[in-house]
Amino acid sequence: MSDAPWLVVGLGNPGAQYAGNRHNVGQMVLDELARRAGVTFASRGGGLLGRRPQAATADARLGTLPGGVPGPRVVLAKPTTYMNVSGGPVAALARYHDVPPERVVVVHDELDIPFADVRLKRGGGEGGHNGLRDTTKALGTKDYVRVRVGVGRPPGRQDPADFVLKDFSGPERKDLPWLVDRAADAVEAVVTDGLEAAQLRFHTKA
Repeated sequence: MSDAPWLVVGLGNPGAQYAGNRHNVGQMVLDELARRAGVTFASRGGGLLGRRPQAATADARLGTLPGGVPGPRVVLAKPTTYMNVSGGPVAALARYHDVPPERVVVVHDELDIPFADVRLKRGGGEGGHNGLRDTTKALGTKDYVRVRVGVGRPPGRQDPADFVLKDFSGPERKDLPWLVDRAADAVEAVVTDGLEAAQLRFHTKA
C-alpha cells in the first residue's frame, strides 16, 4: 500500500448555483490544488463509477519533497453527486486506485470552527455533516483524514442547513482566497510531511 496514491476529495454540491456556497469550500480548495499542480479535472464514470459520471478527477503530484523532488502521487476528486451522497464516489475511487483509508483526505466545511481557521484530524465524529456521514458509511470506517475548513456558526437563530447553502458574506469573500490557500497548504502538508507534522504546523498560533 505504500505505493498507493493519496485520494484527496473536496466535498460540495454540483451546479453553478451552489459553487459559491460555504458548503462548497472543499471543492474550492480542490480547484486551488489543481491549479498549483497544473492539471484539469475530467469526469469519470463508465465501469468505474457507474453509467453516469459521479466525480471529476485529476492525477497530480502535490508539494515538493527535500531536494526539490515532486511530492507524492495524488488523485484529486470532486464528487458530482449531491453532498448527502458523497460516499459512493469516494469509496469507488478508493477501491479503483487501491487507496487505503489512511491515505484518503476529505476537505470539507466545518461549522464548529471559526471562519478562516483550518484544523486537521483523523477519525472522530461527523458533527452532523451529512457528506462526512455518507463517506464514513461508504468507506466502512471513520479512519480517514479530514481537512476541516472553518466557516463559523450561523448568526442568531439561522438554520445551519440554510447557512451553509448560502454564499460567503462580503467581508468573508475578501479573506476567502487566503482561507482556500491555507487549506490547500494543509493538504499538501498532510501528504508530504504526515498528519502529525501538519497538525503541529496548522494548529499552532503564529
